[in-house]
Amino acid sequence: MVLKALLIDDEEFARKNLEILLNDNCPDIEIIGHASNKEKAIEAIHEHQPDVLFLDIRMPSGSEGFELLDEIENKQILVVFVTAFKDFAIRAFNANAVYYILKPIDIDELKIAVEKLIISKKIFTDNPENFQTYFHSLKNLSDTFLRNKPNNRIAISHTKGLKIVEDQTIVHLEANGNCTMLYFSDGTRYLDTRTLKIYENILDDTKFCRVHKSHIINLSMLTDYANEDGHFAVLKGGLRIPVARNRVTDFVRMLKS
Repeated sequence: MVLKALLIDDEEFARKNLEILLNDNCPDIEIIGHASNKEKAIEAIHEHQPDVLFLDIRMPSGSEGFELLDEIENKQILVVFVTAFKDFAIRAFNANAVYYILKPIDIDELKIAVEKLIISKKIFTDNPENFQTYFHSLKNLSDTFLRNKPNNRIAISHTKGLKIVEDQTIVHLEANGNCTMLYFSDGTRYLDTRTLKIYENILDDTKFCRVHKSHIINLSMLTDYANEDGHFAVLKGGLRIPVARNRVTDFVRMLKS
């Protein structure tokens, strides 16, 4: 599968550099155009109907990238954010299950992003309703960045696409190899391809606590701490989650505070 890509960045050098990297390393990407601002990007999208946008998160106004997404009529486009932002931005990107690459661009990260795009394109083509969920996650991201709205929603990438959930509905999370199994209050569960470490960074540490290398719990679901025959966080319904010995002191201190 070859994906048609539009490169959007107000810096010409950045566009040309990304084009060279994609041409040399990502044969599944066909570059069909460039744009330096929102207006030119909208024209190019109408003309070329790309599959994916490589979008600089900050163009001249500081928000044009998100404004562009609000104005796109064709809601069947995937987006890779190209950004120099770190920390908070990465947490927001991961929470909304969107793709991003950091400047300066690392070739391996670029290849991984393209591999994920191809997988998502296939899944979304088979299940078109995922595009609506995907753009909803982009709206959540826009609200987080531009409107400073608190965002308690997380987008989960599962085998059939995307699902957006409220974080308070998560009971606990468990490492499953390099993936994470999420368990919900309604009894459902989903396997996400992201690691437990990524979820530790995504989730609000005033609401969630990593109690073990393999477990994160929702503190609002905690009913008891048991230290007979081991150390356990007991959740609603009697579920016992092991607390690692090296985390017991911090866990108990947090409970007391």
